[in-house]
Amino acid sequence: MVLLYQAMLSLPLYPDSPTERTRWILARRGPKTSHDPRQPYGSFIEDEPGPDGTLWRCHTLLLTNRECAFRCLMCDLWQDTLDTTTESGAIAAQVASLPPNPRPTEEPMGCALKLYNAGSFFDPGQVPTADYQAIADKARHFDRVIVESHTAFLRGKHVERVLAFQDAIAPATLEVAIGLETVHEEALEKLNKRMTVADFRHAAAFLALNQIALRVFLLVRPPFLTEEEGVEWGCRSLDVAHECGATFAALLPTRAGNGALEALAEQGHYTPPKLQSLEACLRYGQSLEGTMRVTADLWDIEPFVKSDDDRACVTRIAELNQNQGRP
Repeated sequence: MVLLYQAMLSLPLYPDSPTERTRWILARRGPKTSHDPRQPYGSFIEDEPGPDGTLWRCHTLLLTNRECAFRCLMCDLWQDTLDTTTESGAIAAQVASLPPNPRPTEEPMGCALKLYNAGSFFDPGQVPTADYQAIADKARHFDRVIVESHTAFLRGKHVERVLAFQDAIAPATLEVAIGLETVHEEALEKLNKRMTVADFRHAAAFLALNQIALRVFLLVRPPFLTEEEGVEWGCRSLDVAHECGATFAALLPTRAGNGALEALAEQGHYTPPKLQSLEACLRYGQSLEGTMRVTADLWDIEPFVKSDDDRACVTRIAELNQNQGRP
């Protein structure tokens, strides 16, 4: 115990200032994976609950582009990004891999396209504005197009790009996914996201005003919170997403794997959430009145499974995801 205490004392403490936090986070990174800048680094098709209450077919492209301008504490998406500004034409080349007719032929289903780029779609350094038209030529064949953005790119001079892309993909509906993570102000500030809950509310209001759908990513038990606090603030975060008109909320168990969270775990500031906590937040979110769909992310869930009870919990979560709490 004495040796463990001495080892913890020797660890560099998590800094207070955003600039020093960024250095601390970067110092704990491993190498990136090399990718062809004209090819998506991943693609898959899955079904998820659609806005009409039925299951929709979702085509997802994981775009290869420049790394996000923000260095979030919990992020591991940087591993598949580029160190240079994305060249014009690169994203257009990546979306060219989409099928000309994405709709399922075997049964009528809504069809969505997720263009996830490990950052902000409306950051021109990540997705050049010159590529919007080529992207739209593919995207408008879907019912819904979902992209990611930090709140910083949903205000000021950036809104022109948002509205231009919305117009370009018509008649498809634009949906913007924001990583709110948590409404626990202190924990959110320590995540190094450089945004506040007020920033999120402002962005949500802008999207609502322009009839752009809102999707929200929320962490279950982010660093610096106990298990009980993780559930409490997960539910509070769902409340805020609901109040702000989110049409979809995705709950993510806070995962290690980026170096920074492992260092925080050694200091006692991070412990992976229990699957039962993830399920509790999911059930709460699905109990809220209205049309907000709520799912829990089961990607790479195996590290969280420690027992038969955990395995049964995963089965229940999968059923809740598909049925949205309906019997």
